[in-house]
Amino acid sequence: MDQQANGNGLSLLVIEDDPVGSLSIPRMLDAAGKPIRIRTARNLTEAERLLTDDVHCILLDLALTSPTAAEDDEDELAALKHVLRLAPRHAVLALTASGDTEGGAEAVRVGAQDYLFRDELDGRLLSRAIRYAVERKRADAAQRQLTESRLRAQENARLERGLLPTPLLDGSPLRFAARYRPGRSRALLGGDFYDTVRTPDGSVHVMIGDVCGHGPDEAALGVELRIAWRTLTFAGLCGDELLGTMQKVLEHERADEEIFATLCTVDIAPDGRRAGLCLAGHPSPLIARDGHLAELLPYENNGPALGLLPNARWPRRQVELGGKWSLMLYTDGLIEGRIGEGNQRLGQDGMVEMVRRQIAAGLRGEELLEAAVNEVRELNGGDLTDDVAVLLLDRDR
Repeated sequence: MDQQANGNGLSLLVIEDDPVGSLSIPRMLDAAGKPIRIRTARNLTEAERLLTDDVHCILLDLALTSPTAAEDDEDELAALKHVLRLAPRHAVLALTASGDTEGGAEAVRVGAQDYLFRDELDGRLLSRAIRYAVERKRADAAQRQLTESRLRAQENARLERGLLPTPLLDGSPLRFAARYRPGRSRALLGGDFYDTVRTPDGSVHVMIGDVCGHGPDEAALGVELRIAWRTLTFAGLCGDELLGTMQKVLEHERADEEIFATLCTVDIAPDGRRAGLCLAGHPSPLIARDGHLAELLPYENNGPALGLLPNARWPRRQVELGGKWSLMLYTDGLIEGRIGEGNQRLGQDGMVEMVRRQIAAGLRGEELLEAAVNEVRELNGGDLTDDVAVLLLDRDR
């Protein structure tokens, strides 16, 4: 309710039911010298009808009878509380009997911006009080928004730590790198998540997933799935058994039945030369073997996303990695960006060509991921609408 929004200055709604009409509202000017417009309501029902968006401030007589007076005989501020519920975005001035500082202070404690004595109203005092009340209400709203923004940022940081944890690779010769970049369409964290662990037998397990949708519910579900995957992996599950159990977790924890999650899991043998691959509606990883062009791992005959089909199966496919290799897992944000101003998407083929070119230029590890994410953004002509999570495992001996 910015007083400059409509160019007509400030507007005051007076709510009072003085039967003898002794309350006189003087002519007032706002800070720009424009007359402050006044409306008068004799009761709260009439006030609700007159309370339009162009009203900036409410002057309420605390002696007004509340519609719930029968229920609130002991509450002298029942009318004020009713108005505060009715108009949470409006500035409110309380009008009290002369010398009743205690009642005025209590009105401010309940939620009014200030209080005035009924018999001391004059144009200069009231106009200043109105301007102050409007500015204070605006400042309070701005402070509340800032506080809420900080709390959201803190919550997002906690969720991000849950979605994108530190890998547990102690004792493994594999090198790990990762990048995450949130999409531009919202301030909230999305549902992309990943994890990497080494089990006691020397195998390295890596996973990346994406819960459909954006927001705290989807992010929280992603954290639960990520933790479930790590727990089940350390318990010795992999392949179809692991994904079937994770689907049960999703079905029990999701907010509604339309929510699903895509997932890619890779379990790498202790010698680093072979791996098992499972895809649940997720794009296939890219592998760059020593002496060969980067390519996608086989993705035929993969299973559906988690949460779509009951009693689904997820075949585990054995793949040969070789001696020296780099394995890149990613979410669909990396491949769904546009190319230029048209509707053409980068797609998996475009991503493979891009990575081949970057590897040929000598990029590896962190530099390769950074270059890939930056180029996808540049091709899109700016920030991507979806989150991008991408991770890389390298074996160089």
